This record gives sequence, structure tokens and C-alpha cells, in this order.
Amino acid sequence: MSLVSILILVGLSLGVHLASLLPFTRRFRIQLLLILSVVVIYWLQPGLPIRGLDFWLPTATVFIAVLGWLLTAQPEERAYRSNLHTYFLLTMLILVIALTRYLGATTFLTPSRPPQIHLVIAALLVVSLFFFALQKLRKTPGTLLGLAIFALLLLFILLKLPSLTLAASSTLRGFTGQSRELATAFDIRWLGFSYIAFRLIHTLRDRQVGHLPASSLEEYLVYMLFFPAFSAGPIDRAERFIKQLRQPEAPGAKNLAAGGERLLIGLFKKFILADTLAMIALNGQNAGQVQGAGWLWLLLLAYSFQIFFDFSGYTDIAIGLGHLMGIRLPENFNAPYLKPNLTRFWDNWHITLTQWFRAYVFNPLTRLLRTKARTLPAWLVILITQLSTMVLIGLWHGMTLNFILWGLWHGFGLFINNRWSSAARPLTTRVQARPALNRLVTALSILLTFTYVSLGWVWFALPDVSTSVKVFAGLFGIGGGA
Repeated sequence: MSLVSILILVGLSLGVHLASLLPFTRRFRIQLLLILSVVVIYWLQPGLPIRGLDFWLPTATVFIAVLGWLLTAQPEERAYRSNLHTYFLLTMLILVIALTRYLGATTFLTPSRPPQIHLVIAALLVVSLFFFALQKLRKTPGTLLGLAIFALLLLFILLKLPSLTLAASSTLRGFTGQSRELATAFDIRWLGFSYIAFRLIHTLRDRQVGHLPASSLEEYLVYMLFFPAFSAGPIDRAERFIKQLRQPEAPGAKNLAAGGERLLIGLFKKFILADTLAMIALNGQNAGQVQGAGWLWLLLLAYSFQIFFDFSGYTDIAIGLGHLMGIRLPENFNAPYLKPNLTRFWDNWHITLTQWFRAYVFNPLTRLLRTKARTLPAWLVILITQLSTMVLIGLWHGMTLNFILWGLWHGFGLFINNRWSSAARPLTTRVQARPALNRLVTALSILLTFTYVSLGWVWFALPDVSTSVKVFAGLFGIGGGA
């Protein structure tokens, strides 16, 4: 996201802030947030070589969000008339965006011209009939919720696995009359799908177990599409977000000050620190150009801090935008590189992602292994759950062997940390009783943890295993460098 785009989002957020101050517009605050969020996801969607796809993907995002609400809402919440105004608003928004096709060759709401209006109207009619039929369900069967989660996972695999993405691109090019030979695995880039999938699975799963709070259609859609957190998180929980949506922080100087401070911090991290470090950070190109372990360590350290400042900077920007609109988004980073062990690191790095995987992967898998396979020793259960969870986190970033190895790197690291913490508990107690020694051990633990995490970034930053192995060898002076 460019600096100009972020400044425009700041302006939109300030508009919501001002609207919250006026008695007449204050009651339309949720509707205004919904309108802005829908418009922004079309505006931020990257341009794609497949004709019309950069319009259809944001449209699909809106449709999927509505479908998520229909599957999770209670029968009384799905009353058609009470939500008719929201359906009408969404329809009008999509039609208006589609009509920008006729403003000229270039538009400011979509990266390329939307499809012909009759195609958009036909799609809206078909989807509307489907939603109307689904809305008549008196009760959403558990199997239907499970199928929806399974479909989301399949779609995620399709978007992340290069071979499947390439096949999908070739098929779509055939539908649009474009050359199939020009298809690539990068033709389909669906802005924000990963994060909306997390929110959907969260609400679908919580609906299965009866923990999802009641919400209107427009509240649910704002939660799903809230534009500050749409593309890069944090991953908020529905009950927390909707409560704030109904009872926002009172607009005033305090919100402006808090939001402005986080925005300035985020902009400094991203555009000053991260972008500067990116010029020397480890990547597939410079990994084979440097000689000597010292230079490789410099590149690796630059990457470690570049990825932190980049990601945490975006989080600060999202939190700052939320403050301006009276929504306090959850924190996502808490000095992770200053933690004394790998468990503490993951408790403070991409916090909302860690919490999501703990709630929906690690804990259920642990319960399953402990109930279905009681003969398994505790250490083996811990090993399986740690490796499985971290490999899935790796695959979420990309379905390549390098991301799998990165997940295994952290999975084994967490397992070793767990075993060592249990075995060394008496020693830890004695060390903590001596303040000077405890400070020294803590400092060494922080250094060791940071080094381990940084070495793990080798798998993350580089495109293939062979280059990664060469860099590992070069870091330790083996084989004459990278």
C-alpha cells in the first residue's frame, strides 16, 4: 500500500470521525462504515491481467461475507424485512461501482474498467435468489457450516498453490477470450481473502458451538470488511468488534491524539525504517552476490528488522485508523524480539494470528489426541500439535517447501523450548533467586531466541531450498559463502 493510499484512508477515517460528532449523521455511522469499507476493497484491489477479475473478486468478497452472516445468524436475525435496507445498499453500491465503466477508460474506484453492466445485473439477480432461498432456512444445519468451512479451505488452497492458481488462471482466460498461453500463477491476487477467511472460519466455528453473539447483517459486514484491518489484520473477534461498533469510543481530542500517534509511528516504521532496510535485506537476488559470513549476517539482520518494521508498521496504521473512528483494534506486536524464549516470541509476534491458530488448530488438535489416543505420551502430543500448527502457519504464508521448512523450524523450536522449560524448572527457580545472574541469563536467552528466529527467516525470505541451504552454509563459513 502506497503512502498516498494510506493518506486517503486517513482522510476517510477523519470523515467518519467528523460524522460521529454531528447529531444528524451520528445515527448513520454504521452504514457509513459499511459504504466506505465496500468502496475501499474495490479501490485497493490490485489490477489483474484477466479481464474484469479485479471487479469480480471484491464482489465475491462481499457475497461471501453476506453468505457468512446467513449461515451464522439465528432464524430471527435473518428476517428479510429487517435487513432489506442493507441488501438494497449493497446492491446499489455494487451497481454504482459497475457503472463507473461508462465514465471513461480510467476510473478511480477500480483498477480497470468493470464488466458490462448487464453481466453485473445478471450476477446480482442469481446471487439474490440464492440468498433469498438460504434466508428461508429455519435452522442452519451443522453439516452446512462444516461444508462452508471446508469450501473456504479448498478456496484458500486454490489461491495459495501455484499449480492450481495457474490452472484457474488458464480457465478464466478461456472464459474471457484471452490467451491461455499467457497465464501465470500470479494472475489471481485476491486482496484480503486470507484475513476474511480467518474471520469467516471464526464465526462459522463459533456458531457451531453456540458462542457467536447475535448481530445484524450490517454489523457483521462491517466486522468482515472493516477497511483498516481488511488487507493485513489484525484479526479481531466478532464479539469484541461488534460490541465496540455498538458502543464506540466517544469522538474527541483523545481519539485524534491516540490515532495520530499510532499513524505517525506506523508510517515511520514502514516508509522510513522498513523501506530503507529493504534495500539491503536478504532476498533471492542478493543472497548469491555477497561473499563472506559477515555480509550474509548483515543481510539477514536487515531482513529480520525489515519484516518486523514493515508488518508492525501496517498494524500501527490500522490501529491508528481505528482510533480515529472510535474502534480500538487489538494489538498485534509487543516487542517480540526482546522475549527470552520462542514461546514468548510467538505470544507477542502477530498476536492475533497466534491466538487464532491456538483457538482453532492447536487446542482442538490437542484435545483430539488426548481423547482419541490416550496411549500417546504427553511429549509426543506436544510435538505433533506444535509441528502441525506451525506448518499450517507456514502454509498460510505460501504453499512452498520453504514455508513448510520455516514452520518445521519453529515447530521443533517450540517443542524443544517446552521440554527444556519443564526439565530446567528447578534450575530456573535458583537462577531467579539471584538478580544479577537472572539478568545475565535473561539477556543471553533473548540473544539466543533472536538468533534462532533470525536464522528461521532464511527459509521465509528465499525462494527455494537450495538457495536457503547455501545461505545457511555461508552464514557459518562453510563452502566459501553463498
